[in-house]
Amino acid sequence: MDAVAEVLGVLDLQALGEDRFRAQPLEFGRRRLYGGQIFAQTVMAAQLTVEDRAPHALHATFLLPGTPDEPVHFEVERLRDGGAFSARRVNALQNGRVILSLMASFHRAEEGFEHQFDMPPAPAPETLASTGTLLADWVRRTGEVPHSMLEVSMTRRMGLDVHPLEPDSVFGDKVRPPHYAHWFRVCRRVPDDPRLHYGLLAFASDLCFLGTSLRPHGVPWYAPGMQPSTVDHSLWIHRPLRADEWLLYVMDSPTAQHARGFVRGTIYDQTGRLVASAAQDGLIRRVAAP
Repeated sequence: MDAVAEVLGVLDLQALGEDRFRAQPLEFGRRRLYGGQIFAQTVMAAQLTVEDRAPHALHATFLLPGTPDEPVHFEVERLRDGGAFSARRVNALQNGRVILSLMASFHRAEEGFEHQFDMPPAPAPETLASTGTLLADWVRRTGEVPHSMLEVSMTRRMGLDVHPLEPDSVFGDKVRPPHYAHWFRVCRRVPDDPRLHYGLLAFASDLCFLGTSLRPHGVPWYAPGMQPSTVDHSLWIHRPLRADEWLLYVMDSPTAQHARGFVRGTIYDQTGRLVASAAQDGLIRRVAAP
């Protein structure tokens, strides 16, 4: 089974009864659950209880670390179905404990005022190397396998094609400004169901995000002795999108303090439409000396 099929499988939740679902997570190179995976599965659970309305505001609080070895159960509470908006609360449970709680708002399509910030200048994704190509080139030139092999192998396992705008930033531990950007897409065409594309966007929205807050400190999130962990993650979906077409993810971290980093992100399609925004507060604790 290819990586994309595996990811689609973890987003295909099993119905257990009214507004209850179950899924078996995958491991993506770490013994803890990848935050984007459990976030995406919870988003999918909420979407399965709403018709004819798209998610526009998704706010998740991560309460406990999960494990990829046990199934996750999802319980959806229907808070409101109004004339234009629907609201859902979803708890994700593992071994009887809530590991993530999501508040989700859905909105029916309406005409109205429209504006957006312009997409920042960026090279076309086809002109940039993928993380996999960059890794192979690094190993060929240096004979070393960098710690960032974990991050690169994660993108492959996730079925994502990721092209960083700063190729040399993938492997080093230099002090850099708190900004990062990459193009990404699912590696092959997937079904047209909009719910699936929103779920895949949620899945990819956590990738490289918290690490942006560590760039001014010259410490990658995967460095030995680091304990990175999402505390809360929010995603706002502004316009329809396809996750199997190129999306530009532009990230910045205005602040880090008290062992937490705060990160913001904007996501554009290749035509320059601002399709989504994201924000995250996460733990960036050093638990051992480098």
